[in-house]
Amino acid sequence: MSLVAGIDSSTQSCKIVVCEADTGTVVREARVPHPDGTEVHPDAWWEALTQASAGLLEGVEAVAVAGQQHGMVTVDDHGEVVRPALLWNDTRSAGAAADLVDELGGAGAWADAVGTVPTASLTAAKLRWFAEHEPAAASRARGVMLPHDWLTWKLSGSERPTTDRGDASGTGYWDPAGNTYRTDLLEHAFGRQLDLPRVASPDEAVGRTPEGALVAPGTGDNMGSALGLGLRPGDAVVSLGTSGTVFAVGDHPSHSPQGAICGFADATGRYLPLVCTLNAARVLDATAAMLGTDLPGLDRLATLAEPGAGGIVLLPYLDGERTPDLPGAAGSLHHLNRDNMRPENIARAAVEGMLLGLADGLAALTDSGVPVERVQLVGGAARSEAVRAAAPTVLGAPVEVPPPAEYVAIGAARQAAWVLAGTGEPPEWNVGEPEFTAQPQEIAGLHERYARVRRDTHGV
Repeated sequence: MSLVAGIDSSTQSCKIVVCEADTGTVVREARVPHPDGTEVHPDAWWEALTQASAGLLEGVEAVAVAGQQHGMVTVDDHGEVVRPALLWNDTRSAGAAADLVDELGGAGAWADAVGTVPTASLTAAKLRWFAEHEPAAASRARGVMLPHDWLTWKLSGSERPTTDRGDASGTGYWDPAGNTYRTDLLEHAFGRQLDLPRVASPDEAVGRTPEGALVAPGTGDNMGSALGLGLRPGDAVVSLGTSGTVFAVGDHPSHSPQGAICGFADATGRYLPLVCTLNAARVLDATAAMLGTDLPGLDRLATLAEPGAGGIVLLPYLDGERTPDLPGAAGSLHHLNRDNMRPENIARAAVEGMLLGLADGLAALTDSGVPVERVQLVGGAARSEAVRAAAPTVLGAPVEVPPPAEYVAIGAARQAAWVLAGTGEPPEWNVGEPEFTAQPQEIAGLHERYARVRRDTHGV
């Protein structure tokens, strides 16, 4: 029995699964937390990976890393990290992103060039911020890479870092339609050229670990999740983790001149149009704390409320927002009165507000021509009974919740199995029967109330 390992190096932790290469059956796994914050030295990721993998990788023949997208890791002439990595959720580069959009001629010009319009999250915007605000450190930078690139480089011992189409497509200087770097955009953002990782084929071995296991190219976390779930055209995923994402697999590059959709590539040679919000599961955490309870308590409260939360609307922009692009926004509660101002309605409004932000993303995908026949709901918040009950109606589509699993790490393991097998397609792994399915129902006026509040409050 051949074994492969997948590593999910996320914002919050390092998770590793070891799977049977032929079937995908998970035989062992481990997790070690990462430091909190919006900038982290990459050594913390390596330390967490080392701790999580201790004694876990015996007999593993291939390994891959799926990592948080967009983070900026810069290195000097000796390969040493120049400054702590700026993570995707660091919004200090919002002004730099807006400048880049204007300088190229608007959102449509960026959508044409690389399929994605810069926001604070993208690496290109972080590079502009770095050059402008820390010029002495920026002058020492020789190369730039993404979190998964840096970990793969450390793991493989390769001389030159590598990346894949999926993660590269989230930088703002790689064109998924043309399969090429746009070094002119990199230079425009940073002021000069930087060394970039080589873009490897999805089924290519890029090195070996010190123990001799093959190292696959790896990918971004959303691309890893899509691979782990075995997505096909017609499927969409709504992922409720630290951030919220909506994505689907397509055979053609997407184009969103307004910037709502990120025109990413996936981990197999296809495309992964994606909409991202900054606020997902943490909205529930914060609301539970405000109500003096925990997540199970919030879940119980939300299930006591009627759909629609008695008319209360929560705009969940607690950490600013990426889609819509409102990095300086704050969250707010609307339509409170003496009759509806009850803990259960506040809890329900938090659930619905979180999901309504993702519903906008799903609508953006379908409006752009991406077919969506069913939604798969994943992530930590998908375990909530209140979220499951509300999701089909708020999202406006049939919803399935697959069995709980570390799908990002499983996707990385599936890529490792693909590289190990040397076949033309990734192996067929069975996700298992969904543990929840439901059809949408009607909640009168829910979406209209949310849209009106958002428009009146933020003009979008």
